[in-house]
Amino acid sequence: MTRENSKNDFPYWLVAAGLIAGYFFYQIAANELYSQVMATVSKGVGITIFVTLVGFLSASIMGLLLAVASLSRFLVIRQCARFYIEIIRGLPILVLLLYIAFVGTPILIEAVNLVIAPLGFDTLRTRDFPLIWRAITALAIGYSAFIAEVFRAGIQAVDKGQIEAAEALGMGPWLRFRLIVFPQALRTILPPLGNDFIAMIKDSSLVSVLGVADLTQLGKIYASGSFRFLETYNVVALLYLVMTISLSLMLRRFERKTAPLER
Repeated sequence: MTRENSKNDFPYWLVAAGLIAGYFFYQIAANELYSQVMATVSKGVGITIFVTLVGFLSASIMGLLLAVASLSRFLVIRQCARFYIEIIRGLPILVLLLYIAFVGTPILIEAVNLVIAPLGFDTLRTRDFPLIWRAITALAIGYSAFIAEVFRAGIQAVDKGQIEAAEALGMGPWLRFRLIVFPQALRTILPPLGNDFIAMIKDSSLVSVLGVADLTQLGKIYASGSFRFLETYNVVALLYLVMTISLSLMLRRFERKTAPLER
């Protein structure tokens, strides 16, 4: 679709979504029950945003390192990176979350204790590693494999002629990556990265299975105590949609601004 056609494609869906959202926001303002639900579950929005931001930043750093490793000239490094990426991508996020929380964390704590105990330090307990950080770790590990593929595709999309020209100018590998490869790959990488960020906002709801007081968990607690499932999950869904659709619209605006003009 050309940029001209996309401008003529009026977002009727957004108008419909806005009207529905307006109705529910009116209910929240005018209806005491909806107001009470909003006051309760909105406390989890901060945790949801915190988990998403920290998890996505960690996943992006890990993904970039994995992408570079998967393109390494050394066979062992490439194969280790591919092994990690393919194994992690094959696991459901929920299974990975439970595994990290209840299997990986106790193993890690035991390993740390084996090191610090002979040194005279107090040993750690599994409960010393908060559930919220176990959840963030699991999300970071799970998404790092997908983000690694995004980075790899973006890096490989850079014209090899420019890399060869940089080599001819005497630039080393790090300098070529920092000045030539990464800035050009970034334009290709950002849209799918934005999609992954939106997906992580939704998948952050999985941390509720660990009892983390995010938006979903507070909604579940309120609904089970008041038996107001309709009103509670209407508000929970509304808050998630406000976050995800807002980010999606910003992402589309960015794509339109950076996309080349088509004849």
